[in-house]
Amino acid sequence: MEPLYKQVYQSIKKNIINGQYAAGDRVPSEKELSDSFQVSRITSKKALELLVSEGLVFRQRGKGTFVSEDSTDNPENDVKETNKFLVGLIVPDLDDSYVSKVVSSIEEAANHRCFVILKRTNGSIDKEADAIRQLIDFGVDGLILYPAHAEHYGSEILKMVITEYPFVLIDRTFKGVAAAFVSTDNIRAAQQGINHLFELGHEYVGVLGPATAETTTVVDRFNGILRAYEEQNRIVNRQLWCSDLKKSLPSSISKDIKPEHDVEIIKEHLQKHPEITAIFALEYNIAVLAKRAAEELGLRIPEDLSIICFDAYDNNLSGWEFTHLRQNEKEMGRLALNRLLEMMNGSSSIKKEFLDVELIEGDSTRPIH
Repeated sequence: MEPLYKQVYQSIKKNIINGQYAAGDRVPSEKELSDSFQVSRITSKKALELLVSEGLVFRQRGKGTFVSEDSTDNPENDVKETNKFLVGLIVPDLDDSYVSKVVSSIEEAANHRCFVILKRTNGSIDKEADAIRQLIDFGVDGLILYPAHAEHYGSEILKMVITEYPFVLIDRTFKGVAAAFVSTDNIRAAQQGINHLFELGHEYVGVLGPATAETTTVVDRFNGILRAYEEQNRIVNRQLWCSDLKKSLPSSISKDIKPEHDVEIIKEHLQKHPEITAIFALEYNIAVLAKRAAEELGLRIPEDLSIICFDAYDNNLSGWEFTHLRQNEKEMGRLALNRLLEMMNGSSSIKKEFLDVELIEGDSTRPIH
Protein backbone atom coordinates (compact mmCIF):
# COMPACT_ATOMS: atom_id res chain seq x y z
CA MET A 1 0.00 0.00 0.00
CA GLU A 2 1.30 3.42 -0.95
CA PRO A 3 2.04 6.02 1.74
CA LEU A 4 -0.86 8.36 2.48
CA TYR A 5 0.87 11.38 0.97
CA LYS A 6 1.37 9.45 -2.28
CA GLN A 7 -2.36 8.60 -2.36
CA VAL A 8 -3.27 12.27 -1.94
CA TYR A 9 -0.69 13.23 -4.56
CA GLN A 10 -2.01 10.66 -7.06
CA SER A 11 -5.59 11.87 -6.58
CA ILE A 12 -4.73 15.50 -7.30
CA LYS A 13 -2.44 14.53 -10.18
CA LYS A 14 -5.25 12.50 -11.75
CA ASN A 15 -7.64 15.45 -11.47
CA ILE A 16 -5.09 17.71 -13.16
CA ILE A 17 -4.49 15.31 -16.03
CA ASN A 18 -8.19 14.66 -16.68
CA GLY A 19 -8.92 18.39 -16.66
CA GLN A 20 -10.89 18.67 -13.45
CA TYR A 21 -8.27 21.24 -12.43
CA ALA A 22 -7.41 23.47 -15.39
CA ALA A 23 -4.25 25.52 -15.82
CA GLY A 24 -4.33 28.40 -13.35
CA ASP A 25 -6.91 26.79 -11.08
CA ARG A 26 -6.23 26.75 -7.37
CA VAL A 27 -5.90 23.28 -5.90
CA PRO A 28 -7.04 22.55 -2.33
CA SER A 29 -4.86 23.90 0.47
CA GLU A 30 -3.00 21.76 3.00
CA LYS A 31 -5.86 22.19 5.47
CA GLU A 32 -8.53 21.43 2.88
CA LEU A 33 -6.70 18.29 1.77
CA SER A 34 -6.17 17.30 5.40
CA ASP A 35 -9.90 17.58 6.09
CA SER A 36 -10.95 15.96 2.82
CA PHE A 37 -8.65 12.92 3.02
CA GLN A 38 -8.63 12.69 6.83
CA VAL A 39 -4.85 12.92 6.97
CA SER A 40 -2.40 15.10 8.89
CA ARG A 41 -1.25 18.50 7.64
CA ILE A 42 2.23 17.03 7.24
CA THR A 43 0.85 14.39 4.86
CA SER A 44 -1.04 16.92 2.74
CA LYS A 45 2.02 19.20 2.72
CA LYS A 46 4.17 16.36 1.35
CA ALA A 47 1.63 15.66 -1.40
CA LEU A 48 1.65 19.28 -2.53
CA GLU A 49 5.45 19.47 -2.36
CA LEU A 50 5.74 16.43 -4.62
CA LEU A 51 3.36 18.04 -7.13
CA VAL A 52 5.46 21.22 -7.03
CA SER A 53 8.68 19.25 -7.54
CA GLU A 54 7.20 17.69 -10.68
CA GLY A 55 6.13 21.04 -12.08
CA LEU A 56 2.42 20.19 -12.00
CA VAL A 57 1.60 23.04 -9.64
CA PHE A 58 3.25 26.19 -8.32
CA ARG A 59 2.85 28.13 -5.12
CA GLN A 60 2.19 31.82 -4.59
CA ARG A 61 2.93 33.01 -1.08
CA GLY A 62 -0.25 34.19 0.64
CA LYS A 63 -2.50 33.05 -2.21
CA GLY A 64 -2.26 29.29 -2.54
CA THR A 65 -1.19 26.53 -4.91
CA PHE A 66 -2.16 26.65 -8.59
CA VAL A 67 -2.04 24.33 -11.60
CA SER A 68 0.90 25.09 -13.91
CA GLU A 69 0.23 26.26 -17.48
CA ASP A 70 1.92 23.27 -19.13
CA SER A 71 0.85 20.60 -16.66
CA THR A 72 -2.05 19.32 -18.79
CA ASP A 73 -0.41 19.59 -22.21
CA ASN A 74 0.55 15.92 -22.24
CA PRO A 75 -2.16 13.50 -21.08
CA GLU A 76 0.49 10.99 -20.24
CA ASN A 77 2.18 13.58 -18.03
CA ASP A 78 5.71 13.50 -19.35
CA VAL A 79 7.02 15.38 -16.35
CA LYS A 80 10.24 13.86 -15.03
CA GLU A 81 9.56 11.81 -11.91
CA THR A 82 11.59 12.80 -8.89
CA ASN A 83 10.76 10.83 -5.80
CA LYS A 84 13.90 11.74 -3.95
CA PHE A 85 13.33 13.21 -0.53
CA LEU A 86 15.06 16.31 0.77
CA VAL A 87 16.53 15.70 4.23
CA GLY A 88 17.79 18.30 6.67
CA LEU A 89 20.77 17.35 8.84
CA ILE A 90 21.57 19.48 11.90
CA VAL A 91 24.76 18.95 13.91
CA PRO A 92 26.65 21.01 16.53
CA ASP A 93 29.86 21.29 14.49
CA LEU A 94 32.27 19.31 12.35
CA ASP A 95 35.38 19.83 14.46
CA ASP A 96 34.68 16.64 16.38
CA SER A 97 35.93 13.52 14.60
CA TYR A 98 32.99 11.51 15.90
CA VAL A 99 30.40 13.96 14.53
CA SER A 100 32.23 14.19 11.21
CA LYS A 101 32.12 10.43 10.81
CA VAL A 102 28.38 10.36 11.57
CA VAL A 103 27.79 13.06 8.94
CA SER A 104 29.90 11.17 6.39
CA SER A 105 27.95 7.97 7.00
CA ILE A 106 24.63 9.76 6.50
CA GLU A 107 25.85 11.32 3.24
CA GLU A 108 27.11 7.93 2.06
CA ALA A 109 23.80 6.24 2.93
CA ALA A 110 21.87 9.04 1.19
CA ASN A 111 23.67 8.53 -2.12
CA HIS A 112 21.11 8.08 -4.95
CA ARG A 113 18.29 7.91 -2.38
CA CYS A 114 17.77 11.47 -1.15
CA PHE A 115 19.37 14.89 -0.95
CA VAL A 116 20.88 16.20 2.29
CA ILE A 117 21.14 19.81 3.46
CA LEU A 118 23.58 20.33 6.33
CA LYS A 119 23.27 23.03 9.00
CA ARG A 120 25.68 23.61 11.92
CA THR A 121 24.64 25.11 15.23
CA ASN A 122 27.99 25.44 17.04
CA GLY A 123 26.21 23.84 19.97
CA SER A 124 23.84 26.82 20.39
CA ILE A 125 20.25 26.06 21.37
CA ASP A 126 19.07 29.24 19.64
CA LYS A 127 20.91 28.39 16.41
CA GLU A 128 19.48 24.89 16.59
CA ALA A 129 15.94 26.31 16.76
CA ASP A 130 16.69 28.65 13.84
CA ALA A 131 18.08 25.76 11.79
CA ILE A 132 14.98 23.65 12.40
CA ARG A 133 12.68 26.51 11.35
CA GLN A 134 14.75 27.40 8.29
CA LEU A 135 14.94 23.84 6.99
CA ILE A 136 11.24 23.16 7.52
CA ASP A 137 10.34 26.48 5.86
CA PHE A 138 12.65 25.57 2.98
CA GLY A 139 10.61 22.43 2.46
CA VAL A 140 12.72 19.51 3.65
CA ASP A 141 10.73 16.30 4.04
CA GLY A 142 12.31 15.35 7.36
CA LEU A 143 15.15 16.08 9.76
CA ILE A 144 18.03 14.24 11.38
CA LEU A 145 19.08 16.15 14.48
CA TYR A 146 22.21 15.80 16.58
CA PRO A 147 21.01 17.91 19.53
CA ALA A 148 23.07 20.59 21.17
CA HIS A 149 24.23 20.11 24.77
CA ALA A 150 21.13 20.75 26.86
CA GLU A 151 19.13 19.13 29.61
CA HIS A 152 15.80 20.20 28.12
CA TYR A 153 14.52 20.26 24.55
CA GLY A 154 13.52 23.44 22.76
CA SER A 155 10.08 24.49 21.56
CA GLU A 156 10.87 23.66 17.92
CA ILE A 157 11.49 20.02 18.82
CA LEU A 158 8.21 19.95 20.74
CA LYS A 159 6.42 21.39 17.70
CA MET A 160 7.78 18.58 15.52
CA VAL A 161 6.52 16.01 18.02
CA ILE A 162 3.04 17.58 18.21
CA THR A 163 2.67 17.95 14.42
CA GLU A 164 4.11 14.48 13.80
CA TYR A 165 6.81 15.95 11.61
CA PRO A 166 9.27 13.17 10.69
CA PHE A 167 12.58 13.53 12.52
CA VAL A 168 15.21 11.31 14.09
CA LEU A 169 17.55 12.20 16.95
CA ILE A 170 21.09 10.85 16.93
CA ASP A 171 23.53 10.36 19.80
CA ARG A 172 21.18 11.68 22.48
CA THR A 173 17.52 12.10 23.27
CA PHE A 174 15.42 14.00 25.81
CA LYS A 175 13.34 12.81 28.73
CA GLY A 176 9.65 12.78 27.91
CA VAL A 177 10.10 13.21 24.15
CA ALA A 178 8.40 10.56 22.02
CA ALA A 179 10.90 10.65 19.18
CA ALA A 180 12.81 8.11 17.14
CA PHE A 181 16.50 8.06 17.89
CA VAL A 182 19.69 6.12 17.22
CA SER A 183 22.44 6.13 19.80
CA THR A 184 25.31 4.20 21.28
CA ASP A 185 24.25 2.07 24.23
CA ASN A 186 26.14 4.39 26.56
CA ILE A 187 25.21 2.56 29.74
CA ARG A 188 26.56 -0.72 28.46
CA ALA A 189 29.58 0.98 26.88
CA ALA A 190 30.58 2.70 30.11
CA GLN A 191 30.21 -0.59 31.96
CA GLN A 192 32.53 -2.18 29.43
CA GLY A 193 35.11 0.57 29.89
CA ILE A 194 35.19 0.56 33.68
CA ASN A 195 35.18 -3.24 33.80
CA HIS A 196 38.29 -3.23 31.62
CA LEU A 197 40.03 -1.07 34.21
CA PHE A 198 38.85 -3.39 36.98
CA GLU A 199 40.28 -6.36 35.07
CA LEU A 200 43.62 -4.55 34.89
CA GLY A 201 43.59 -4.26 38.67
CA HIS A 202 42.63 -0.60 39.05
CA GLU A 203 40.57 0.11 42.16
CA TYR A 204 40.91 3.89 42.36
CA VAL A 205 39.47 5.24 39.13
CA GLY A 206 38.99 8.94 38.49
CA VAL A 207 36.06 9.70 36.19
CA LEU A 208 36.30 12.92 34.17
CA GLY A 209 33.22 14.40 32.51
CA PRO A 210 32.02 17.66 30.93
CA ALA A 211 30.50 20.47 32.99
CA THR A 212 27.19 20.07 31.15
CA ALA A 213 26.46 16.68 32.65
CA GLU A 214 22.70 16.49 32.14
CA THR A 215 22.54 15.31 28.53
CA THR A 216 21.28 11.75 28.24
CA THR A 217 24.60 10.65 26.74
CA VAL A 218 26.66 11.80 29.72
CA VAL A 219 24.06 10.72 32.28
CA ASP A 220 23.95 7.24 30.75
CA ARG A 221 27.73 6.96 30.88
CA PHE A 222 27.81 7.91 34.54
CA ASN A 223 24.99 5.44 35.22
CA GLY A 224 26.83 2.70 33.35
CA ILE A 225 29.85 3.20 35.59
CA LEU A 226 27.66 3.07 38.70
CA ARG A 227 26.02 -0.12 37.46
CA ALA A 228 29.42 -1.76 36.97
CA TYR A 229 30.40 -0.92 40.55
CA GLU A 230 27.09 -2.26 41.82
CA GLU A 231 27.28 -5.51 39.86
CA GLN A 232 30.79 -6.18 41.18
CA ASN A 233 29.86 -5.16 44.74
CA ARG A 234 32.48 -2.42 44.73
CA ILE A 235 32.23 0.78 46.73
CA VAL A 236 31.93 3.94 44.65
CA ASN A 237 34.02 6.90 45.75
CA ARG A 238 32.57 9.88 43.92
CA GLN A 239 35.25 12.09 45.42
CA LEU A 240 37.45 10.67 42.66
CA TRP A 241 35.06 11.98 40.00
CA CYS A 242 35.31 15.40 38.38
CA SER A 243 32.69 16.94 36.08
CA ASP A 244 33.80 20.57 35.98
CA LEU A 245 35.51 20.45 32.58
CA LYS A 246 34.34 22.89 29.92
CA LYS A 247 36.77 22.91 27.00
CA SER A 248 35.20 19.83 25.39
CA LEU A 249 31.81 21.54 25.22
CA PRO A 250 30.55 23.08 21.93
CA SER A 251 32.22 26.28 20.79
CA SER A 252 29.17 28.38 21.67
CA ILE A 253 29.86 27.52 25.31
CA SER A 254 33.63 27.03 25.41
CA LYS A 255 34.95 29.58 22.89
CA ASP A 256 36.42 31.81 25.62
CA ILE A 257 37.84 28.91 27.64
CA LYS A 258 41.45 27.94 27.11
CA PRO A 259 42.62 24.31 27.37
CA GLU A 260 44.85 25.35 30.25
CA HIS A 261 41.73 25.99 32.33
CA ASP A 262 40.72 22.33 32.28
CA VAL A 263 44.31 21.10 32.47
CA GLU A 264 44.74 22.96 35.76
CA ILE A 265 41.49 21.52 37.13
CA ILE A 266 42.64 17.99 36.27
CA LYS A 267 46.08 18.60 37.77
CA GLU A 268 44.52 19.82 41.01
CA HIS A 269 42.22 16.79 41.04
CA LEU A 270 45.11 14.36 40.58
CA GLN A 271 47.17 16.10 43.25
CA LYS A 272 44.23 16.02 45.65
CA HIS A 273 43.71 12.30 45.00
CA PRO A 274 47.16 10.71 44.51
CA GLU A 275 45.61 7.27 45.00
CA ILE A 276 44.07 7.43 41.50
CA THR A 277 45.76 4.91 39.19
CA ALA A 278 43.42 5.21 36.21
CA ILE A 279 41.27 7.83 34.50
CA PHE A 280 38.03 7.15 32.64
CA ALA A 281 37.44 10.17 30.38
CA LEU A 282 33.85 10.30 29.14
CA GLU A 283 34.94 12.13 25.98
CA TYR A 284 38.04 11.94 23.80
CA ASN A 285 39.04 15.60 24.16
CA ILE A 286 38.92 15.21 27.93
CA ALA A 287 41.35 12.29 27.64
CA VAL A 288 43.75 14.51 25.68
CA LEU A 289 43.61 17.14 28.42
CA ALA A 290 44.05 14.48 31.12
CA LYS A 291 47.17 13.13 29.41
CA ARG A 292 48.62 16.64 29.21
CA ALA A 293 47.80 17.33 32.87
CA ALA A 294 49.38 14.07 34.01
CA GLU A 295 52.55 14.67 32.01
CA GLU A 296 52.87 18.20 33.41
CA LEU A 297 52.81 16.58 36.85
CA GLY A 298 55.58 14.22 35.80
CA LEU A 299 53.30 11.17 35.53
CA ARG A 300 53.95 8.68 32.75
CA ILE A 301 51.14 7.18 30.67
CA PRO A 302 50.48 4.30 31.26
CA GLU A 303 53.28 3.46 33.72
CA ASP A 304 51.99 5.82 36.42
CA LEU A 305 48.46 6.51 35.21
CA SER A 306 46.19 4.61 32.83
CA ILE A 307 43.62 6.43 30.70
CA ILE A 308 40.59 5.06 28.86
CA CYS A 309 38.07 7.14 26.92
CA PHE A 310 35.29 7.19 24.36
CA ASP A 311 36.40 7.51 20.73
CA ALA A 312 39.82 8.36 19.32
CA TYR A 313 41.35 10.51 16.62
CA ASP A 314 41.73 8.49 13.42
CA ASN A 315 44.43 10.61 11.76
CA ASN A 316 46.99 9.98 14.46
CA LEU A 317 50.38 10.04 12.75
CA SER A 318 52.33 9.26 15.91
CA GLY A 319 51.05 5.69 16.08
CA TRP A 320 50.28 6.14 19.78
CA GLU A 321 46.61 5.86 20.70
CA PHE A 322 44.36 5.81 23.72
CA THR A 323 42.65 2.67 24.87
CA HIS A 324 39.14 3.62 23.88
CA LEU A 325 35.56 2.61 23.25
CA ARG A 326 34.96 2.91 19.53
CA GLN A 327 31.44 3.91 18.61
CA ASN A 328 29.85 2.67 15.39
CA GLU A 329 29.33 6.01 13.65
CA LYS A 330 28.82 4.45 10.23
CA GLU A 331 25.98 2.24 11.41
CA MET A 332 24.50 5.10 13.43
CA GLY A 333 24.26 7.33 10.37
CA ARG A 334 22.91 4.54 8.18
CA LEU A 335 20.21 3.56 10.67
CA ALA A 336 19.20 7.18 11.28
CA LEU A 337 18.70 7.84 7.58
CA ASN A 338 16.89 4.56 6.97
CA ARG A 339 14.58 5.23 9.89
CA LEU A 340 13.81 8.73 8.63
CA LEU A 341 13.07 7.45 5.13
CA GLU A 342 10.65 4.92 6.63
CA MET A 343 8.88 7.70 8.54
CA MET A 344 8.68 9.92 5.47
CA ASN A 345 7.12 7.02 3.61
CA GLY A 346 4.32 6.76 6.15
CA SER A 347 5.62 4.68 9.05
CA SER A 348 4.39 6.03 12.37
CA SER A 349 6.22 3.73 14.79
CA ILE A 350 8.82 5.34 17.02
CA LYS A 351 11.94 3.20 17.17
CA LYS A 352 14.74 3.60 19.65
CA GLU A 353 17.89 1.83 18.49
CA PHE A 354 21.05 1.31 20.52
CA LEU A 355 24.45 0.30 19.17
CA ASP A 356 27.29 -1.50 20.91
CA VAL A 357 30.85 -0.20 21.08
CA GLU A 358 34.14 -1.98 20.46
CA LEU A 359 36.90 -1.85 23.07
CA ILE A 360 40.20 -0.96 21.40
CA GLU A 361 43.22 -1.61 23.60
CA GLY A 362 45.75 1.10 22.89
CA ASP A 363 48.87 2.46 24.56
CA SER A 364 47.31 4.29 27.50
CA THR A 365 46.44 1.45 29.89
CA ARG A 366 48.36 -1.29 31.66
CA PRO A 367 47.71 -3.89 34.38
CA ILE A 368 48.82 -3.13 37.92
CA HIS A 369 48.34 -6.58 39.45
